[in-house]
Amino acid sequence: MKVRAATGADRAAIVDILTAAWGGTIAVAHGVAYDAATLPALVAEQDDRIVGLLTYTLADGELEVVTIDAPVRHLGAGSALLAAATEVAREAGARRLWLITTNDNLDALRFYQRRGLRIVGVTPDAMDASRKLKPSIPLTGAYDIPLRDELTLELRLD
Repeated sequence: MKVRAATGADRAAIVDILTAAWGGTIAVAHGVAYDAATLPALVAEQDDRIVGLLTYTLADGELEVVTIDAPVRHLGAGSALLAAATEVAREAGARRLWLITTNDNLDALRFYQRRGLRIVGVTPDAMDASRKLKPSIPLTGAYDIPLRDELTLELRLD
């Protein structure tokens, strides 16, 4: 598994991954609609094939993971991408790496916590506001859980 910064040559693959995972390139979190295809990105490659994508923002001493996708599970792409993003954050002098997930995303909650991130906030009913920015967000998420709340997780780097 190799992780590298995405380049312009990766754009079509990035759009494909985002569209498959998010229904397009727009991702909404904490009241912000991001065009994830325009953000800095890391790609995970195996056998010269992109097997994972992480998009992020870096500002005010914080790296926010906006999207992380590993279309083929259990290859280690998600772990490799998160580790690489942590290094990007450290190299930039960031104090923390953080992200938003939703209350239904039990697999992601397990994944992030096993990699050292902690739940530091819950925003009840945040998905109502997100649906105003992206109406295609469903009412029900993974495991038939009503999709209602945002959870903030962080990894402190200082």
